[in-house]
Amino acid sequence: MPEPTKKEEPSKEKEAGTTPAKEWSLGESPAGEEQDKQNANSQVSVLFVEKPQGGTVKVGENITFIAKVKAEDLLRKPTVKWFKGKWMDLASKAGKHLQLKETFERHTRIYTFEMQIIQAKENYAGNYRCEVTYKDKFDTCSFDLEVHESTGTTPSIDIRSAFKRSGEGQDDAGELDFSGLLKRREVKQQEEEPEVDVWELLKNAKPSEYEKIAFQYGITDLRGMLKRLKRMRRVEKKSAAFAKILDPAYQVDKGGRVRFVVELADPKLEVKWFKNGQEIRPSTKYIFEHKGCQRIMFINNCQMTDDSEYYVTAGDEKCSTELFVREPPIMVTKQLEDTNAYCGERVELECEVSEDDANVKWFKNGEEIIPGPKSRYRIKVEGKKHILIIEGATKADSAEYSVMTTGGQSSAKLSVGLKPLKILTPLTDQTVNLGKEICLKCEISENISGKWTKNGLPVQESDRLKVVHKGRIHKLVIANALIEDEGDYVFAPDAYNITLPAKVHVIDPPKIILDGLDADNTVTVIAGSKLRLEIPISGEPPPKAIWSRADKAIMEGSGRIRAESYPDSSTLVIDVAERDDSGVYHINLKNEAGEAHASIKIKVVDLPDPPVAPSVTEVGDDWCIMKWEPPAYDGGSPILGYFIERKKKQSSRWMRLNFDLCKETTFEPKKMIEGVAYEVRIFAVNAIGISKPSMPSKPFVPLAVTSPPTLLTVDSVTDTTVTMKWRPPDQIGAAGLDGYVLEYCFEGKPPKIRIPRHLKQTYIRRVGEAVNLVIPFQGKPRPELTWKKDGADIDKNQINIRNSETDTIIFIRKAERSHSGKYDLQVKVDKFVESASIDIQIVDRPGPPQIVKIEDVWGENVALSWTPPKDDGNAAITGYTIQKADKKSMEWFTVIEHYHRTNATITELVIGNEYYFRVFSENMCGLSEDATMTKESAVIAKDGKIYKNPIYEDFDFSEAPMFTQPLVNTYAIAGYNATLNCSVRGNPKPKITWMKNKVAIVDDPRYRMFSNQGVCTLEIRKPSPYDGGTYCCKAVNDLGTVEIECKLEVKVIYQGVNTPGQPVFLEGQQQLLHNKDF
Repeated sequence: MPEPTKKEEPSKEKEAGTTPAKEWSLGESPAGEEQDKQNANSQVSVLFVEKPQGGTVKVGENITFIAKVKAEDLLRKPTVKWFKGKWMDLASKAGKHLQLKETFERHTRIYTFEMQIIQAKENYAGNYRCEVTYKDKFDTCSFDLEVHESTGTTPSIDIRSAFKRSGEGQDDAGELDFSGLLKRREVKQQEEEPEVDVWELLKNAKPSEYEKIAFQYGITDLRGMLKRLKRMRRVEKKSAAFAKILDPAYQVDKGGRVRFVVELADPKLEVKWFKNGQEIRPSTKYIFEHKGCQRIMFINNCQMTDDSEYYVTAGDEKCSTELFVREPPIMVTKQLEDTNAYCGERVELECEVSEDDANVKWFKNGEEIIPGPKSRYRIKVEGKKHILIIEGATKADSAEYSVMTTGGQSSAKLSVGLKPLKILTPLTDQTVNLGKEICLKCEISENISGKWTKNGLPVQESDRLKVVHKGRIHKLVIANALIEDEGDYVFAPDAYNITLPAKVHVIDPPKIILDGLDADNTVTVIAGSKLRLEIPISGEPPPKAIWSRADKAIMEGSGRIRAESYPDSSTLVIDVAERDDSGVYHINLKNEAGEAHASIKIKVVDLPDPPVAPSVTEVGDDWCIMKWEPPAYDGGSPILGYFIERKKKQSSRWMRLNFDLCKETTFEPKKMIEGVAYEVRIFAVNAIGISKPSMPSKPFVPLAVTSPPTLLTVDSVTDTTVTMKWRPPDQIGAAGLDGYVLEYCFEGKPPKIRIPRHLKQTYIRRVGEAVNLVIPFQGKPRPELTWKKDGADIDKNQINIRNSETDTIIFIRKAERSHSGKYDLQVKVDKFVESASIDIQIVDRPGPPQIVKIEDVWGENVALSWTPPKDDGNAAITGYTIQKADKKSMEWFTVIEHYHRTNATITELVIGNEYYFRVFSENMCGLSEDATMTKESAVIAKDGKIYKNPIYEDFDFSEAPMFTQPLVNTYAIAGYNATLNCSVRGNPKPKITWMKNKVAIVDDPRYRMFSNQGVCTLEIRKPSPYDGGTYCCKAVNDLGTVEIECKLEVKVIYQGVNTPGQPVFLEGQQQLLHNKDF
C-alpha cells in the first residue's frame, strides 16, 4: 500500500482583524499551526531515515503508516513503539483492525516498520506517535490521522464535478471522476452557463470564500487545486531578466490553443522553455516566436497530457506557470429506445454521444453494468455510437437500462418474453446392448436450456454421462451402458411446462467367463473327492444355463452329478468323483439377447496301478541290480518316481530302501548279507499319491565274486602254444570255485571304463555345491578321452576336466542348474572305443504355486485348490505346506505340511473370522522361498444369517494448526541457556517458524529449534539482556496459520542484585551462581 499523503485543509480567517494573506497564498494553513507542525518534525533525525506522515482516510477504508530506520551503524535491531495520544501503546491493540509489521532489507540495511489500520472508524482519528530506541539513542515522530465519512451524491451534473486531481502535473492529472455523477440515476439536464474562469475567481477570492466557490462550481478536488495555486502564489519580486513574467495559470479547452508570453529586460538573453523539468523543442505542436523583447510559445491541439507545470529560463532566473486543460462535457445526441425481445435472442441497445470514444457508463435498474470475460453483457464502441449487447437474453434481463455521460443520460425499457415452443424431434424408446452407447436426442424450436431426469431424479454429469446442448438440439449420451442405466428418462425445457419422455432398456448377451481355467479349459479332480465347478456367467436379463454330457442333459436336483443355478454363476457338482466321470461337459446359456456355449474337460485322476513284479538281473557280495516296467495305468497323472522295499524271504517286515524318488526303472540295493535270500517290491508315485505295492520279486541270494588267481607265469612257449601256471585265488566266495576262464589279446590293452556304482544312477547335487567325479579307466597305450554334454562339447570355462593315465576327473566349483544333463565319456585306443554316460542333476528350491483359489466355503470348512509351480527347481515336487491367517492380525499359522495333492480342505475354522490362505511348494531341497496367497478372503459366517460388513467413510484427519500448550512469559538469567516450549497439533504436519519481535529467526547460531511429537522448543544459548523481547511461534499448513507469543526478560546478576546491563561479578560470585537457585 502506498504511503499516505498528508492533506492540508484550507485555513479560514478566524477574526476580522487578522492580517491579510500574502499575495498568491491561496490554500495556506494558519501560520501558527504550520509553524507548530514544522517545529515538531523538523528536528534533526537521529535514527529515522523516513518518518511516518499524517494522512486522511474515509470510514471503512485502510491506511498504512511507514517508518524506516537505517541499520548501517547498528549492531542489532532497534526497538520501535507506536502510540496513540501520549500514553496508549498500540502493541497490545494489534488484531482485526490494527496490524504491526517489520521487515529488513539486507542489501540496503534498512529496517521498515509498518502500522496498518484496517476498516477505519471515526474514533480512530487523532494524533499518533512513533518512537525508536537503540541503546542510548532515541528518536520520535508525531503525525495525525483524519477519518471522514463517505461523501453522498453530488447535487448536480457538471464537468467540474468530475474534475479530480490525482497528482501534480502527472500524466493522469485531469482524469474524470464519475463516482459522484453515477450515484443518482435521474438528474435533470442543466442549462448552459456562460464560461467562467474558476482560477480567476479563486485567485481574487478570500480564503473564507473557497468552499462557497467550490460548492457553486462543483469543484470536488479543491485541496488539490489549492495546493497547486499555493506554489504559484508568491510575492512578485523585481526580476533583472524578465520585464514581464508568465501569468500564474492558464486554462484552455481540450483541442484548443494556448499562448505563453514573457517579456525580457535584455533581448540578448537566451530563453529555454520546460515542461515538468524537460526542455521543450520546437515542433508542429510547440511553436516559438520572437517579437522584440517578447518571447512567445504556442501549444496547439491541447490534450489532457498537456495539463502540467511549465517554466521558462533566462540566464539564471526563471518563471513558471500552470496549464489546466478542460475537457468539455459529453452529451447524449441519440436516445435509447424501448425494446421487446424473446428469450435466447441477441439484444442490442444503442445510443450516440457528442464525442468519439467518450467515457460512458451503462446501468441496469440503477446498478452499473461491468462487462467481463464471463459476463453476458458486452459493450461495443464505434466512434460516437455506443452499443450494449446482451447475448442469449432471458426473462431476468427484463429491466430499465440507462446510459450516463458527463453531460447527460438516457434510459429505455427492455422486455424479454418466451417464444411458442414446438417439438421438432421427440425422444424415442431405446433398447441397447450392455457396454454400447446410449444416445437420447430431441430437437425443439428454440435454443434454450433444459433439465434431464431419470426415474424422477436429476441426471448428474460424469466422465461416462454427458449432457450436450447445441442450439435447438439436446442430447443425453451415456458411454458404455450399464444395467443401472435402465429407466425412464425425461427432458424438460426451461421455462416451459412441456416434457419429453423416453424409456431405455439395457440388454446383455450371455457370456461364460472361463478366466480361472487352464488354456484348454481342463479341470482336474481327484477320484473320491467332491468337485464343485462354479462358472461365472453374465447377461441381462439373467440367462438360463443348461449342462450336458454326451448329448445328455444334467438336471438340477439331488443326484451325484447335478447342476445348480445362481444369479451370476452356474455350478456343476460331482459329489464323489469316479474315473468314469472324466470327459467333456457342455454348458449352454440363453436369453433374449442371444446364446453362449462352452466346453469344459473334466479329468479325474487317481493313484497309479501297482507295477509288475521286478526282476533281479545281477547280484554281488552285498548288492544286486533290479529292473521293472512302469504300471499299466498311471492314474491320469504322470509317474513321478518309485519307492523300493526289500525283506528277507523268511521275514514279513519290509524296509524302505530310498527316501528320494527313483526316477529310473533300475535300482541297485546295497548292504545285504551274503548268502541270505531276499525279495524286493516296487511302489509307483504320481502327483496324487503312492500306489499299492507290486508283487515281490523272485528270491535271490547275494554272493561274493572270487578274487583273481595269483602268481600267473608263462612256463613255456612254442610256435603254436603257450604254457602258463598260477595259484588259486586267495578268497573264494560262498558259491565256491567252478573253474577258470583264460583270455588273451594282441599287444596293447583295449580300453575299458569302470563307472563307480554311485554314478550308475542319476548324480544329484544342490545349486552352489561342488561336483568332483573321478572315473577310472584302462587302456594301453594311453587312450584318448573325449567329454560331451548333451551331445555338445563341454565349455571348459565352466566345467574343469583333468585327465591322467588311469582316470579322468570332472570338477565344478559351484554347481548351477544349467550344469544338469547327460555327460558322455569316450575312451579310444587305436581302433578300440569304449563309451559311458553319467546323468548329473543340479536341483534348487522350487518356486511358489501359480494360483491359489478358494473353491468353496461351508460351515467351518474352506476348500482350496492351486496349480503346481512353473519352476519345480529341477526336482520333483514332493509336497505342499498350507498356512492360514486371520484378517485382523495377519499372523500366519501352518495347518498342513508335506501335502501331496493340489487341493485341500481346511477345517475347524472359527465362525465369524475372515481368513486368508497361502501355499508353499516343496521338493527335495526344501520349501519355496515365497508363497502364493489367495486374492479373496474366506468369511466363516454363521448359518442362517448373512453378515454384511458395514461401510465406513474415510475419516478426514486434516486439521488446521492449533496450539494445545501455549508459550508462557519467562524470566532467564544472563549466561544460562533458556528454553521456550509449546505444543501444536495439525494435519498435514505444520511448518514451525520462530520469530523474535516479528522477525524470523533463520540460521542464527545462538538459537536451536527442536520439534518432537508436536512439542516445539526454542533454546537460546547463553542469553544476554539484548535477547529479551517478544518471541512468537508460528505454525502453518494448507488449512491455516496460527501464532502464539510470549515475552522473555533476561536478568543480569550485578553485585548480587538482579539488574539489567552487562554482568559484573564480585570475586567468587561467578562460582556461587551455579549453586544458587534463582
